[in-house]
Parts: sequence; structure tokens; C-alpha cells
Amino acid sequence: MTDSTLFELAFLCAAPFWALLILAPGRRLTDRVAASPLPLLPVIAVYLALAVPVFPPLWAAVLHPDLAGFQQLMTLGGGAGAIWAQVIAWDLFLGQWMYREARALGIHPLVMGPLLAFTVLLSPFGLLLFLALRAVLRSRRRPTPPHGTTAPARGDTRNRLTSESGTPAR
Repeated sequence: MTDSTLFELAFLCAAPFWALLILAPGRRLTDRVAASPLPLLPVIAVYLALAVPVFPPLWAAVLHPDLAGFQQLMTLGGGAGAIWAQVIAWDLFLGQWMYREARALGIHPLVMGPLLAFTVLLSPFGLLLFLALRAVLRSRRRPTPPHGTTAPARGDTRNRLTSESGTPAR
């Protein structure tokens, strides 16, 4: 296969899994896909097919990163394709995590669908928006203790009606 074909194949390998995450949330298959590392394997295989032939310049670029080294790597078809496949694999991994977190937080699919689609295109921006949404939702769900008391530490199994020493709280 040519570098150009492999470049295109990287996204095509990930697209069906993205489609499930975005268009079929809550389905049993989607939840299984989101929890599994297996969807990453085809993209990683494409990455390896592109990276192995250009491994010396790829290794040099990541071992001593500088702009000139990456620019030179990107002039190689396999180099640019390998970086692209790595981005696609990382984005899918990130999308799977975001999907699982959203499900756990109860974020509505009509909110997550566009956010995941945005993440496919510009993952750092999508991640930042998701992390902001996640922080807001988590802060709203924390119960506030009554005035003058303190909430027990996470994992504290003591009775909330007792003080630190174990005597009844007043």
C-alpha cells in the first residue's frame, strides 16, 4: 500500500467507532466499544505500517524534538502519515474516555454528540470544553455540609454523627 492510501486508511479505521460513540450512545455495542482497547488496534497497525519504514528519522525527531526535525519528518510521506495515524489513535482513545465519563456523569447525548464530533476535528479544544463541562457538573453534584460542620473525607466510613474522637457530635 502507498503512504497516501495508508494515510487515508488511518481515519477510515477509526470512523466506524466514532460513529458509534456519536450516533448510538447508550447502546450495548457502543458501551463495549468505548470500554475496549481493540478499536485502537487497526489504527495502530496503520501507524506501524507508516512508521517502521521511516523509523530512523521518526526516532530522531522524537528523541531530540525541534521544529526543523519535525518539518523534515513531515516531508516524508510515511513520516506525515505516521504522525497523522498517531493523532487519530490518540483522538479515538480520548473520545472513548470522554464517552465513558459523560455516561457516568449523565451528560445528555445531544450535548456529547456535537462535543465528540468537535473532538474528532480539533481534539485539544474538544477536550478543554469537555473538561470544563465535567468540572461544572462535578461541582454541582457535591453535597454541601450544613453550616458549621465539615464533610467527611472521601472514603471516610465513620458515622457522620460522631466527631473525630468518636464521641457524638454536638
